Amino acid sequence: MPPNLLKQAEERNRKLDDKRKKIKLDLETRERNAEAQSQEEVQITRTLEEEIARLREEGSRQLEEEQRLIREQIQREREAQQQETGDSGVERCSKSNVTPKLKLKWKCKKDDGSNGGYSEDILFRLLQKYGDVLNVIVSSKKKGSAVVEFATVRAAELAVKNESGLSENPLKISWLEGQPEVLAPVSQPGNFMSSQGALTNERDYESVVMMKMRQAAERQRLIEQMQKDDEEDASGS
Repeated sequence: MPPNLLKQAEERNRKLDDKRKKIKLDLETRERNAEAQSQEEVQITRTLEEEIARLREEGSRQLEEEQRLIREQIQREREAQQQETGDSGVERCSKSNVTPKLKLKWKCKKDDGSNGGYSEDILFRLLQKYGDVLNVIVSSKKKGSAVVEFATVRAAELAVKNESGLSENPLKISWLEGQPEVLAPVSQPGNFMSSQGALTNERDYESVVMMKMRQAAERQRLIEQMQKDDEEDASGS
């Protein structure tokens, strides 16, 4: 082969080698960049997941703290009431031998299927933090009204004093039955108070038993009373 042709062939081979090396280098660079980008995306995803988990945990802690503060506030009020009763010898009781009942009202349009945002379950969850709730009856005819029955007068008092309902649709709470009255102080609180306390415990136990026995009947009576009130309101309007 003539020297010129040989030289030209070598030059072409060199250029082809350079081109292959460049293509190989480009491919390796792209692979490294793709791998780096993938690792970065994985890191970003992991960071986002960790941040979401942290925010959830923080929100859960805040909710638990708020619930704890509410329970402590209610407990302090109960203890203060008990202390006040113990110091003054003044006792509060229901005006009649009935369980305390409250009437609840809120704004609600006639065609509002959500009943102003309130249901038996929502009202029960709002009110049970004050004490045992025996019954919650939401009126089926008159929207925006309900009746709640508590196991104790103190629980009903706390609900009347503290509960405002949903912020976007507040509750108006009033006594329906069993509003407490103040009895006269006991003149000699010594042994008499001790025996009275034992008697009260016995009566409390009997009251709980009787309450469980008549709870279903009381719920039915409340439903019938609410239906009667709704019919009277409808006839009056």
